Amino acid sequence: MSLSEGKLKHLKALSNAQGVIAAAAMDQRGSLQKSIAAAKGVSANDVTEEMMSEFKIAVTRILTPHATAILLDPEFGLPASKARSSNAGLLLAYEKSGYDNTQPGRLPDLLPNVSVKRIGDWGGDAVKILIYYTPFDDPGVNEIKHAFVERIGAECEYYQIPFFLEFIGYDPKGGDEKGLEFAKLKPQIVKKSMEEFSKPEYNVDVLKVEVPINANFVEGSSVYKGQKAQSMSEAMDLFRECADVAKKPFIYLSAGVSNDQFTESLRMAAEAGTDFSGVLCGRATWKEGIPVYAKQGIKALEDWLSVEGIKNINAVNDALKPAKPWFAKLGLKIQ
Repeated sequence: MSLSEGKLKHLKALSNAQGVIAAAAMDQRGSLQKSIAAAKGVSANDVTEEMMSEFKIAVTRILTPHATAILLDPEFGLPASKARSSNAGLLLAYEKSGYDNTQPGRLPDLLPNVSVKRIGDWGGDAVKILIYYTPFDDPGVNEIKHAFVERIGAECEYYQIPFFLEFIGYDPKGGDEKGLEFAKLKPQIVKKSMEEFSKPEYNVDVLKVEVPINANFVEGSSVYKGQKAQSMSEAMDLFRECADVAKKPFIYLSAGVSNDQFTESLRMAAEAGTDFSGVLCGRATWKEGIPVYAKQGIKALEDWLSVEGIKNINAVNDALKPAKPWFAKLGLKIQ
């Protein structure tokens, strides 16, 4: 599979010498505002743009020496992009935070004052898009999402910037996505989504995917909570099945779970022999620093990140040792 010189150069900037992507994620917007506000006991409107930027700068400055890249947003994260370590590449989000809740289907939208060209002008090495997606939603809803992704893929092709597509599964019937029933359905959602967005018409370069299981519901996992969705051997098979349908390099996202749950999921992925090429890991690394910042301020957050944040990111990095180069999935040899 061929890759343009521009995309190749940027993908190298986002990965280590082995072709593994060990990226931190700090593009949370609405959810971060709400979390800081809740920890402070104020309304989300009281969490200012300056506070958001300050939090992102601290996370970026302290954690990027231990990462190959950082994912930020253009709304609050551009100052933080300048605080990153020189070894770290930059991904920038293109989508609005959240989704359109005025109609069913969790439809995505783009930031109105951002384009792929502008992301390149701001020093971005990749464009990241998040969509909420399930193959089990109404076909008309999914057609809208397919066309949405096709347009962005074409824009990235034109500007030779890698396109990282993140898809988060959900229950169109409104069930609990952290519960047992969704844990049983999740493997098929992940598998069919990876299969869909591997198709060439989307021009996606890296799939940013959820692990296909919820480790809390895998019997025998270190974070098992007592209700079984899969056995350990079934979970191993599901990891392999999803990896096999992916025709593009894929990396795992932490999806807001704890550091223990995410590192256990990565351990399982490695044991299953999947050819994942790294991670884009956000809240599992820094979310416990939110109440520290909210109650004690920026210096306390920096102190916490310098100990616990670095410990968390290094735990993820240790779990990445079995990851495979992104270029191997494409059949490329990179010097």
